Amino acid sequence: MTTQHTGKRREAGMGEPQRIQRKRTKGWRMPENTVSVCRPGPFGNPFTIALALESGYVQTEEEATAFVVECFGDWLAGGRHGRDWRQGPESDRRRAEILRRIPDLRGKNLACFCRDGQPCHADVLLELANAPAAGAAQGEV
Repeated sequence: MTTQHTGKRREAGMGEPQRIQRKRTKGWRMPENTVSVCRPGPFGNPFTIALALESGYVQTEEEATAFVVECFGDWLAGGRHGRDWRQGPESDRRRAEILRRIPDLRGKNLACFCRDGQPCHADVLLELANAPAAGAAQGEV
């Protein structure tokens, strides 16, 4: 099953975590219960728009934005689309560290500089962090 991260804001239900657009405007403060997932932090997307364009994987910034979010999700999932993102021990270490810390994001809003309406790696992290536990999904508690 492939999930498209379209950048559409989740409908915020009762306390449901959502993506917050981080801003640099004077006086803006990150809301309570929000974790920044921007680069260079521990949850930042290592796949960049600039490199996607430079490498010729895509032609436009809009395509690149969607592409790097897809790459991030694919990388965390271990290449579910058949891509081999293996880049060596540092890549493996970083991926393992992000996956290890995913539970820390559960129930939290995630902030990134991506514009509303754009795909964002925070959507991937929200999905992973708030997915039902494997046992709970099968009715076990």
